[in-house]
Amino acid sequence: MFGEKKVTIFQKKDKETWKKIKKALKDESIKHVSSGHYFGDSVSPNGIGGMVDPRDFAVGHQVDRDIYYIDVPESEEEQAIEAAKRHGLVPVVEEYKE
Repeated sequence: MFGEKKVTIFQKKDKETWKKIKKALKDESIKHVSSGHYFGDSVSPNGIGGMVDPRDFAVGHQVDRDIYYIDVPESEEEQAIEAAKRHGLVPVVEEYKE
């Protein structure tokens, strides 16, 4: 397990599904799961007033632009995918390129 290659089973701009899959893997006792998120917007505000993004005002709150991911050890990939499916979830890996 230690030092074993990890594979991505979920990568998408979907925080709710990310949380549900993480919980499903924990409930199914899948070990050594890594997860997180990173900023995935290719257009970000900068310069003077860079903290204000006009796109945030359309919906009345800040838009979530993060990409969420879940990695598992290669040896547990099939078990992790099956665990998510048993909970009615479909792990998706979407490619994001700038």
